[in-house]
Amino acid sequence: MALLATPGHAERAVPIPAPASDVAAPGTRAVAVLAGGCFWGMEAVFEQMRGVSGVTSGYAGGDAATANYAAVSTERTRHAEAIRITYDPRQVSYGTLLRVYFSVAHDPTQVSRQGPDRGPSYRSAIFPQNREQLNVARRYIAQLDAAKAWRAPIATRIETGRFYPAEAYHQDFARRNPGHPYIVRWDRPKVAAFRDAFPRLVRS
Repeated sequence: MALLATPGHAERAVPIPAPASDVAAPGTRAVAVLAGGCFWGMEAVFEQMRGVSGVTSGYAGGDAATANYAAVSTERTRHAEAIRITYDPRQVSYGTLLRVYFSVAHDPTQVSRQGPDRGPSYRSAIFPQNREQLNVARRYIAQLDAAKAWRAPIATRIETGRFYPAEAYHQDFARRNPGHPYIVRWDRPKVAAFRDAFPRLVRS
């Protein structure tokens, strides 16, 4: 039986497996940068996650001069709407973050779009912060491709570029605006899907 993802997501053929390899991350603090459509929903999912101490919405892949919502919305700045996740690798690994990212946080088969949003700023992209993250991301995408987890090919790109925080009104948007029509239609189901699929990862 096919597994249907949240609204706007592609049909999945099999459950998303855990990564076969992961980052061996010593210490108590690490950072991941992921892009997968509107940052409101991505932020809302990962804020729920055990071991995550902070999530910042922002822009990645372009220059500092155009790292603002008005410019990024022109779809000519090379930026992607992204989130920066600060987490404790003793509680949650980089590979686990990627598993949630691919499973429920967005649709990795979409090219320059997510749900109702269109344009390259809504692309699926991973911005590794070091060589270990780069290797794990590459291997995981290959693993998911080999497993034929979706009925469409994975479109997620691995990119480089600095992360720039978005404007203050974008931060914690879903939590501050739970009744916003966009949040209700597109992002609340993502959070519910995360809580259902990964109960052990939900922050207590």
